[in-house]
Amino acid sequence: MRVLVSCANGSGTSLMMMRSVEKALKSEGITITSIHHCAISEGKSTAKNYDVVFTPMNFVNMFDKVKEKGVTVIGVRNVMSPKEIIERVREAGLSKE
Repeated sequence: MRVLVSCANGSGTSLMMMRSVEKALKSEGITITSIHHCAISEGKSTAKNYDVVFTPMNFVNMFDKVKEKGVTVIGVRNVMSPKEIIERVREAGLSKE
């Protein structure tokens, strides 16, 4: 699975969120073929190249165009919570369970 993690500035928060996403997906038995973190400005233009985008809830609507193209966009309230990310992954139907 190709994963994009996109936050406001693409530095600290997105890096920490990326680590939480990696932990959550690994615990669900989902193989990550590539993962990248970036700012929203970059994410909006590159999201079409990924299978799933993780972003804070307040940025989800910025990815509406790629949702139409089949990219799964997952909004997260607590970017530091692998538990919440697992819940969102399961809600999106990406979990192997």
